[in-house]
Amino acid sequence: MSAGARQGGTPTYQGEQGTDPRRWKALTVCLVAGFMTLLDVSIVNVALPAIRTGLHAPQSDLQWVVSGYALTFGLVLVPAGRFGDMRGRRNVFVFGVALFTLASAAAGITQSSTWLVIARLVQGVAGGVINPQVSGLIQQLFRGSERGRAFGLLGATIGISTAIGPLLGGLLIHLGGDQDGWRLVFYVNVPIGVLAVLLAYRYIPAMDRDGRRRQSVDPVGVLLLATGVVLVLLPFVEGQQWQGQGKWLLPVAGIVMLIGFVAWERRYGRHSDPVVNLSLFTRRSYAFGALIAALYFAGFTAIFFILTLYLQEGLGYPPLEAGLASTPFAAGSAAASVLGGRLVSRFGRPMVAVGLVTVAVGLVVTEFAVRLVPGQHVAWAIALPLLVTGLGSGLVISPNQTLTLSEVPVAEAGTAGGVLQTGQRMGAAMGIAAIGSVFFGAVTSSHGDDALAFRHALLVTIGFVLAALAVALADVAAARRRRTAAAR
Repeated sequence: MSAGARQGGTPTYQGEQGTDPRRWKALTVCLVAGFMTLLDVSIVNVALPAIRTGLHAPQSDLQWVVSGYALTFGLVLVPAGRFGDMRGRRNVFVFGVALFTLASAAAGITQSSTWLVIARLVQGVAGGVINPQVSGLIQQLFRGSERGRAFGLLGATIGISTAIGPLLGGLLIHLGGDQDGWRLVFYVNVPIGVLAVLLAYRYIPAMDRDGRRRQSVDPVGVLLLATGVVLVLLPFVEGQQWQGQGKWLLPVAGIVMLIGFVAWERRYGRHSDPVVNLSLFTRRSYAFGALIAALYFAGFTAIFFILTLYLQEGLGYPPLEAGLASTPFAAGSAAASVLGGRLVSRFGRPMVAVGLVTVAVGLVVTEFAVRLVPGQHVAWAIALPLLVTGLGSGLVISPNQTLTLSEVPVAEAGTAGGVLQTGQRMGAAMGIAAIGSVFFGAVTSSHGDDALAFRHALLVTIGFVLAALAVALADVAAARRRRTAAAR
């Protein structure tokens, strides 16, 4: 039995010291699977018109094809991360990839929109199972500057998958045809998923048997958290379908449930391991980083939502051309994420602040470009501003994730990553709802001026980025005060 297990301390994992020779190959497998799940957040958006035509799908089902995935994805992140911490991340990762692959195949062959919605719900569950294992495995396998590089590659994966989704979706629909091209959007996951399962068993190390934790899964805590997340998210993901103001009582009830969750976790933590160790939030790096991530994802994810709406619905761009418009962002994000991962240990949170300033500047210039160059040439006009925005984003996502998880014990890495990503998913849902509401409201009030609607929505996006910047600057100031006090 390992020393950690004998003494009741942190369990020991293979590769915990960052010396496992397979760690970079294991990371590659993790990033491929993570890319696949995050890509499905945005790739389906451009396929919706083809799905409507191919399956004669009602608007309500199309909404659930998008929002159902996001809802179930966010629902299982924390309990899946906790389960991976307890029972071994490799097995949970493989289960998630296998489930995602099967659900993708089911979505591709479906003949009705109802079954497509069910397949997307299962896909979301599987994506939520996979992603906390990825961040947990990075914590487990890498140390020091290598961890920053690994998170840099993860940040590049997040940025590219989100931005490239519309482009890849448009390309697949172009290749497959208007009637059934949308099926390729789901089929493309199948060979990737099968390969990832096979390589995971070869390269990802298993948890030492002696290090396995067998504490309770805290079912009451899981239920309270899940109910709270669903109640908070549901009105946002269904905002365009549900009319009336009564729906906003659900987030209030969700907040009450989350307060009950916190109270339960405090009580449960006195005699056993809770599903979320609330002491995570006593670490300044984690608390500030989680808030930055939630606010940034509220704006970041919505950029592509409103850009796709503007180009396809407003200007009549075909899916492929609309997807190409986001390529500069993806290129900038990929390059800067890798660089940010290498430099974050040297510069810390100030790098995140610089990235947020760059994103805000890029979005402001994008707004001016749309104002000055309206019409069919707008995609060319916003290419350079979106490249700058992508460069800034690359200095935000991966460095912030590295800093946020830097003080988290390896034994809690999956849970901590799940909580962090749950905040991101909730922020993204709220941001899309708020920014989308501004966009649709401006389209209506301006009698169809999509350029004006896009610019107004972009200003709300900038507001979320500036809010994240304020939190980052507060963290920088707090760190400076601590260093000053220590030097006295």
